[in-house]
Amino acid sequence: MSAEIHSDIIKAQQASDRDQPAEAVANEQVVKIWKPYQKVLFRIAFVFFVLMSIPMTGEWYKNIVGINWLHLHYRDLYDIARFQPSLVRFQTPAYNLMGYADWLAVLAVGIAGGLIWTAIDRGKTKNYQTLYYWLRVIVRYRAGIGIIGFGFTKLFPVQLPYPSLGLLNTNFGDLTAQKIYWLSIGIVPWYQVFAGVVEVLAGALLFFRKTTLLGAILLFGALGDITFVNFSYDGGVHVYASYFVLFAAFLIIYDVPKLYNLLILERYTVSNNFYPVISQKWLKYTRVILKVATIWIFLVVLFYIQYINFRYDPYKQPAAKGVKELRGNYNVTTFKINNQEIPYSPLDSVRWSEATFENWSTLTFKVNRPVPLDLSNGGGSPMRDINRTFELTGVGGGQHVFYYQADTVNHVLYLQDKYVASNRRAKGKGKAGEKPKAKSDKKDWIPKEARAHIQDEYAAIDPIARSARRERGIPEELKDKRKRNRMILSYSTTDGNRIILTGINERKDSIYVVLDKVNRQYALKHSKLQAGKY
Repeated sequence: MSAEIHSDIIKAQQASDRDQPAEAVANEQVVKIWKPYQKVLFRIAFVFFVLMSIPMTGEWYKNIVGINWLHLHYRDLYDIARFQPSLVRFQTPAYNLMGYADWLAVLAVGIAGGLIWTAIDRGKTKNYQTLYYWLRVIVRYRAGIGIIGFGFTKLFPVQLPYPSLGLLNTNFGDLTAQKIYWLSIGIVPWYQVFAGVVEVLAGALLFFRKTTLLGAILLFGALGDITFVNFSYDGGVHVYASYFVLFAAFLIIYDVPKLYNLLILERYTVSNNFYPVISQKWLKYTRVILKVATIWIFLVVLFYIQYINFRYDPYKQPAAKGVKELRGNYNVTTFKINNQEIPYSPLDSVRWSEATFENWSTLTFKVNRPVPLDLSNGGGSPMRDINRTFELTGVGGGQHVFYYQADTVNHVLYLQDKYVASNRRAKGKGKAGEKPKAKSDKKDWIPKEARAHIQDEYAAIDPIARSARRERGIPEELKDKRKRNRMILSYSTTDGNRIILTGINERKDSIYVVLDKVNRQYALKHSKLQAGKY
């Protein structure tokens, strides 16, 4: 054993034998005078990371005030955890590097603030040990709650849903790179669960100072991979993913000298960390209460309501059940338009070639007529089923997706196109170059008699999954008057093997369609771990 290692051991033993609290010993050992450049860098970092860790939009605070804690929706807590700097806003493609403009803006403020702080201090402060400790507390709790909110949507696989029948029937070449990646994870939900476990575990470890390094390493590795994936597949969340990589890197830096000493130089290393001594009782109690409340809300309550969302109200697919006897894949054996039969042709731009009724309230059919490409990936927090568009986003070709409300007494489907042109606005006059918004009908397009037989959308949700957010959000989204393509089709069937649809299509033509069920076999193994109860 070398003399250097022997000396280190003796010092460590002497420290442990002192008749003082361990925290006081640690404090005594690490107190030192920081170099001028270290203090300047810390001041800049302090301003930068504090600004990166606090919400900057009024909408965030409005949501906090509006939460009904007795009837929570998973998105209530998810939105508390999901925010990032928003000083600069650019309307750019999701993969554009200008998404990092907010970081640069915050860094500029941090540099200015750090230099002003330096000018005011003028070298009076010897070090910022205590302030550095509390900055790490802010960063690890911010990263912890953020990644837990992110992770639960994978732990209960709703972020990357198992593909619908319509998506399984889509030609591979009609899918965007982003869609292919999301579906490739969606088809293996247990892998998605594993990714969620890693993210939630990383966040939970960050809540405790003794496990901070392990949590930060997990976070750095997991989100570093997600960042690269999003750059590669044009995923759109590269900025938010790298936000956590940045926070993890900041937390890891604190222990880099010790890790280097232990792993590279192979020297005896004592983890001599600085912890401030909290002597006031009210501060001790406040610390414990805040810690317990954070763990309870983001690990216990969020776990429960995220499970409810997964089971009964998955946010990327409709919650309302579809008409049971209609579900399945169908070949279009007869197709008439305005009483004229159109024979099958893969080149025909009017005739349906195949159709699918999902387990939920969606009809998908193929026509050799391309649809506009929607790159939104079906995200956000829509409260209405018609606005849950994951099954149509990132899909080209001729796949048409319609949401329907069913009058099951008179056997009539009232269908609306789930795609809405992005250049149409629900409110306001719009910008120059936009098409004028079509005047919406003041009357309900569904007859009053039929409406009486259609179940209310909120009532269609399983009672255990109903929330104040859904109850408020559905009427709010109903105010959206953007023009959609519509169809009104009567349906008749005996056992679901053959369905006859008659009525008016989206072009105001009368149509007659005969659908014959086909038992389509997929090479993909069916998974029982799928969101929703239908």
